[in-house]
Amino acid sequence: MSKIKLMAIGCGTLAVALVVGHFIQNNGNSARIMAHSVPQAPKVAEAPVDVKAQEMISVADLAEAASALDINAITHTSALPTAPDAILDVAALPSEPVTLASAEVEPITKMPLEEPTPAFGCDYVLSAEAAAGAMVALKLDVPCMPNERFTLHHNGLMITEVTGEDGTIKMTVPALSAAATFIVAFPNGEGAVANATVDSLEYYDRVALQWEGDSGLQVHAMEYGAEYGDAGHVWADAPHDLSQAVGGQGGFLTRLGAGDLPNAYQAEIYTFPSSLAARGGDVHLQVEAQVTRDNCGRDVEAQSIQVQPDGVFKVQTLTLAMPECNAVGDFLVLKNLLNDLKIAQN
Repeated sequence: MSKIKLMAIGCGTLAVALVVGHFIQNNGNSARIMAHSVPQAPKVAEAPVDVKAQEMISVADLAEAASALDINAITHTSALPTAPDAILDVAALPSEPVTLASAEVEPITKMPLEEPTPAFGCDYVLSAEAAAGAMVALKLDVPCMPNERFTLHHNGLMITEVTGEDGTIKMTVPALSAAATFIVAFPNGEGAVANATVDSLEYYDRVALQWEGDSGLQVHAMEYGAEYGDAGHVWADAPHDLSQAVGGQGGFLTRLGAGDLPNAYQAEIYTFPSSLAARGGDVHLQVEAQVTRDNCGRDVEAQSIQVQPDGVFKVQTLTLAMPECNAVGDFLVLKNLLNDLKIAQN
């Protein structure tokens, strides 16, 4: 029998003995009364037994057995369970090196091109109508090209202009031929064409000077012997207007081109009503070039186009070496680039 089981039996027996002894001592009379009231079994001859002595021996023996128990050897059944040793062992890692799942990310050196946004169709419309003074009124209407640069071509003349916010622009351009053709070209390769018949061109002499960028070039017309600053001196700061030409009193100057744009084609065109002049005389024509910070020390190229009433063209190309920048503000005068006009009285 194990120690635990022996201890449990001993403790139980000791407790019963103590209760019985206490009950016998204090309730001896009651025990006797109960003994007389219970029917007695037939008497059997048996040896006399000292009950009290036997009881005392049993209690003493149980006490001695209880004191002999090793209480420290008892295992507490309420303790927490212990994990198996195998769980605490360190897991064995693979011997092969671990390969990262994500590869190295290389920097993007070239972004993908965006697909062009689909656009609705757009009409390029240019209209031309003859006007007084052998001029042509042009109207360009391109709604899909607002604030867009374009080049106007006409009989060798090239002018740079810009459409308005609504894609339209109106211009009045001197005609260089009676059967005038005007072409508009945009940087995207699109454009428009318009024609006009200018019958009145035969009554006028016309001179055009054109260039690219900031050339500092100017056309000066000295009518009937006028000097600088006189009423007959026609140039950019005193261009006169169409009314003088219609009345045969003198000529006028038209400046074309968006000079505020880089490398823009520009031109100055002088018109005199030779066949309508109220008096005879001469018109002296000359070209001047002002030295500026933008053109000093470099070559300036230009082209002159002179149209006579008989329709004959005279074209000359000019390459002018501008002085160094210490001459900024000075003027160069070119007297032989344009032919003077001989005006007969009508």
